[in-house]
Amino acid sequence: MNSSAHIDQALGFTIPSRNARGRVLRLGPVLDDVLAAHSYPPPIERLLASALVLAALLGSTLKDVDGQLTLQAQTENGVVSLLVADYKGGEVRGYAKFDADRLAEIGPDPTLFGLFGKGYLAITFDQAVTGERYQGIVPLDGESLAQAAEHYFFQSEQIPSVVQIAVRHEAGQGCFAAGMLLQHLPEGEVGRERLHTRHDHPEWEHVQALATTLKDEELTDAALPLTDIVWRLFHEEEVVRVTEPVDLVKGCRCDLAHIRSVIGRFPAKERAEMADDQGVIGVDCAFCSRLFPVSLDSFAQG
Repeated sequence: MNSSAHIDQALGFTIPSRNARGRVLRLGPVLDDVLAAHSYPPPIERLLASALVLAALLGSTLKDVDGQLTLQAQTENGVVSLLVADYKGGEVRGYAKFDADRLAEIGPDPTLFGLFGKGYLAITFDQAVTGERYQGIVPLDGESLAQAAEHYFFQSEQIPSVVQIAVRHEAGQGCFAAGMLLQHLPEGEVGRERLHTRHDHPEWEHVQALATTLKDEELTDAALPLTDIVWRLFHEEEVVRVTEPVDLVKGCRCDLAHIRSVIGRFPAKERAEMADDQGVIGVDCAFCSRLFPVSLDSFAQG
């Protein structure tokens, strides 16, 4: 792969004259690393890959470098009971819980509704600097996670948005996913605090029309730099500013010391009930599928 194509990177851009901002990104080896923790069947692999792209698209817009973006799709009666992906400081992670038997019954290419039924999408922003948390929850509507995200921004944020996600998995080449997020901001300087946004603004209609010409094949073309995608779409604009690419890596923040401190908050009797016959509490990380053994004796030692 050509390193200039920004594999496992996110690139931000702004179009000041159109009051628009965006992100484009690709996940390659990092995506394979995340997926390798579980043997997901193809429909779940595509779903989780889309969720990781979406989490990175949204999370990489955070100004707080230690902030975290968490995306969660959930339902009580769907084939997929839980889908989680998050982003923090360039690290992405995610996992999915699903009913394998029911998945086999609905075919190889299920719809979003087929996977979740009547579910909801929750997007949570945690700001490390201020300690503030903001969460928006909307019905899991649309044919894809990308459409569900557009619905989220329209309903919860009143920000017209275009979200496009493409996933492919070719034999011998692993999984590859990419995405673009384009948003309309208030009139005036890009990046100002939002006061209101006109959904029928001709400037937005123009960039929206350009964005919808982007093909999945271009997004997932490993030889095409992300800067070239932005140029192809918006080269006729007066000014298009791009940011330094953000490197994306597999992240799992499970840590034996942290796990032990959490278990240590339970009373000794409850800890004993968690342990096996050898006096070991096994904690399984859903994200990386690693098992962390915590000995009861370690608490007696302080």
